[in-house]
Amino acid sequence: MIPTDLSFEPLSEKHRIPVIDIYNYYISHTYASFLEHPVPYEFYDVFLAMMKGYPASAAIAGSTTLGFCYLRPYNPIPAFQTTAEITYFIHPEMTGKGIGSSALKYLIEEAKSRGITQIVACVSSLNEHGILFHNKSGFSLQGRLEGIGKKFNTAFDLIFFQKRIA
Repeated sequence: MIPTDLSFEPLSEKHRIPVIDIYNYYISHTYASFLEHPVPYEFYDVFLAMMKGYPASAAIAGSTTLGFCYLRPYNPIPAFQTTAEITYFIHPEMTGKGIGSSALKYLIEEAKSRGITQIVACVSSLNEHGILFHNKSGFSLQGRLEGIGKKFNTAFDLIFFQKRIA
């Protein structure tokens, strides 16, 4: 069940530690992140640089950060300016409660207000939850690059999903 006080606020310095803690969980325990080793808190600055000018928010209930989500340029070439890549990570104890769906809805509205008409998601073939989430959320499967990634000594495919939002 979605927390009744769920809200989204722009990422800021106060989110540095909870965002990196959530991200490091997914790095260490899943294939949702493509990184293999936890990152220091300074990596938060990399996140902020990647999404500059795009919506990037923390999912908040009360004063607790339950996750984070953002859009970033799919490709910096102007021909792709109406397409963004989406990312979201929800605290592992809060998954399955509708927070990811709320984050997607929030980012779609933010994207539309910025003239973005397409959202792309790139998911590891070993990230079963991510694949299911995008399938049930109206994304269409657009392609697969076989065996191009490797994490925890295991090769994976990269699966591309697309959602037209306008």
